[in-house]
Amino acid sequence: MPTKAYDRKLAALQERMDYQFTDPKLLITALTHSSYGDGQRKVINYERLEFLGDRVLGLLTADMLYHAQEEAEGGMARRLNALVRKETCARVAREFGLGDALLISASEDKQGGRDKNSILGDACESLLGAIYLDGGMVPALAFYEAHWSKEIERVLAKSAKDPKTELQERACSVGGGTPVYSVVEQSGPDHRPLFIIEVSVDKIGSARGTGKSKKMAERYAALHLLEAWPDR
Repeated sequence: MPTKAYDRKLAALQERMDYQFTDPKLLITALTHSSYGDGQRKVINYERLEFLGDRVLGLLTADMLYHAQEEAEGGMARRLNALVRKETCARVAREFGLGDALLISASEDKQGGRDKNSILGDACESLLGAIYLDGGMVPALAFYEAHWSKEIERVLAKSAKDPKTELQERACSVGGGTPVYSVVEQSGPDHRPLFIIEVSVDKIGSARGTGKSKKMAERYAALHLLEAWPDR
């Protein structure tokens, strides 16, 4: 069973994730590999949560890609696959030290299980599913935007038109002037900052975005305002 030392690992993980679970049992389940317990007792593992998290990740990514750029289905599908594949999820997991809090068997641990792409990727998806169940889509989206930001930025870098460019074009087309971006909040340590940016367009409104860099937060803010753009 989890010890006080492990409880400290969970607390540290939640701080790195920037999300505090209301139901700690969900978090523990999300981190429990099927090998845990070495077959000595029946333990609920993360496989069901991984199934759910995979779908939540797919939806968030599809929604982001749909609004991020004008692109045919084939191109969107290729970008989506790049963002939801196990290797990508594993890289994201390593960024916030998920492996350190995994519950795995001693034998799997000795074989380097805490750093395997397959295990880290599945656990990262299960964690996203757990956040969705614990707090709903809003914190799941915030977690996605914060921790997939580098991967998304890399994938969208090849795009001819990003959300900020599209927002500026739309704003000019309705006489709203140039979108204004402002920092609402900056939190986290210097080596791992988290920004909340608000963008405002005259005659249209405002929206906020979250990201590990100002650039990424501005991109999400623009994306969210485009999503809320009133029909005219």
